[in-house]
Amino acid sequence: MVKTISFLLAAASFALADNQTPASYSGDFVIKVNYRYLLSKPEGYETDAKKKWPLVIFLHGSGERGNDLEQIKKHGPPKLISAGQQFPAVIASLQCPPNELWNPHGVKAVTDHLIKTERIDMSRVYLTGLSMGGFGTWETAFEYPDTYAAIAPICGGAGVRWVQAERLKNMPAWIFHGDKDGAVSVEFSHKIHDALKKIDAPVKLTIYPDIGHDSWTQTYDNPEFWAWLFEQKRS
Repeated sequence: MVKTISFLLAAASFALADNQTPASYSGDFVIKVNYRYLLSKPEGYETDAKKKWPLVIFLHGSGERGNDLEQIKKHGPPKLISAGQQFPAVIASLQCPPNELWNPHGVKAVTDHLIKTERIDMSRVYLTGLSMGGFGTWETAFEYPDTYAAIAPICGGAGVRWVQAERLKNMPAWIFHGDKDGAVSVEFSHKIHDALKKIDAPVKLTIYPDIGHDSWTQTYDNPEFWAWLFEQKRS
């Protein structure tokens, strides 16, 4: 199922006048986020109208940006689904517009929309992504640590966000990276992992030996990964 959705993210800014003068200024700005996505529903979704299901949000890498949803079937869950694999969850595979990076507020807006419009178990909402999507996974989790039950960033990184590790103290995370990654340094994953371990966060790190940038194929092909993901619940 193909969906296209636009969100207007609004915020207000206020400037207080100096020297106690009564003058003030207020203004609004709006950010438009236009994400298309593929939506896959599990077997039995239509027959049991009362059951609620886990939700997995998938963020692709930079090479799949654009306006053609077929592009995002190259890797990850949408590739597996197009090959016939079924998951016991609603899977939303988002597409980032050309020349843009993942907007964490847009990802959250899509998540909220799906929670409202589909039968979603709010305690089992997950976020995963590869490469650029791995960075987007971290960024979204840091912005909204109370939304997702677990995250799985693959060959991405949290950048300077590691200094805010405390925000993810209770977030189960399984990080994946190849030790020969020439596109995104494995040190990105080591740094955020070490910061989270230092505060006893529920984090795991898998480094694949002799693997380059493609550390996602064997991750998403691994039944143990999916079993771990679907076991996580947000209290």
